[in-house]
Amino acid sequence: MPVLAAYAHKKSIGQAFLYPDNSQSFVENFLRLNFGNLAEPYVMNPVLVKALDRLLILHADHEQNASTSTVRLVGSTGANMFSSVSAGINALSGPLHGGANEAVLDMLQSIMDSGGSVKQFVERVKNKEAGVKLMGFGHRVYKNYDPRAKIVKQSADQVLAELGINDPLLDLAKELEQIALEDDYFKERRLYPNVDFYTGVIYKAMGFNTRMFTVLFAIGRLPGWIAHWREVNSDKATKIGRPQQLYIGEPRRDITR
Repeated sequence: MPVLAAYAHKKSIGQAFLYPDNSQSFVENFLRLNFGNLAEPYVMNPVLVKALDRLLILHADHEQNASTSTVRLVGSTGANMFSSVSAGINALSGPLHGGANEAVLDMLQSIMDSGGSVKQFVERVKNKEAGVKLMGFGHRVYKNYDPRAKIVKQSADQVLAELGINDPLLDLAKELEQIALEDDYFKERRLYPNVDFYTGVIYKAMGFNTRMFTVLFAIGRLPGWIAHWREVNSDKATKIGRPQQLYIGEPRRDITR
């Protein structure tokens, strides 16, 4: 799947495909396949390798989210791994699940385009203005600061410093985070940065276009999906998944002839 993803990326930017190198690590291969070319050897940056490796690990598994639950449900029917993982990818393709980090970048860019006032944006969020959404904050599981987000923030600083990039979007993200952490509105609602808040900044700095963000999520989550599928299929006590439905519609109605 990582090779297919890299090939798709190369196709989208009109460059020739490369072949994997068995002497390289998983992440080294993936970076070279995406950003290398036939004209010269790809120079590996250990800081980028470490950062991407860390991001993939952080995304490997995270209990029963929509895509993982889909993999388990399809796997419970006896479907093979490929069909089950494919179903998980389809679930992840939905913007409410797999598009969060891209939405964060769009939000930060919108703040910048409107003048760069984070305080004004925060007030608009608090006033619940139509079309104004705070992305990258809050989590269904974590009701405090997502521990993964702290690690991702460190990686963002390291990657941008290594590449010599002064990305104003990262500065906006840090300012927004600081304001939110000190504002009672967000503290009372337990809205803290999640793992998606800084990942888009890192991927953008590495050279990935936004269309690859969900693909990177899927590559990171792949080991977790496979583990869940294997668990479902190796347990003889597994029964086909069947979510319960409770009818809350109209009571009995007579048909008028």
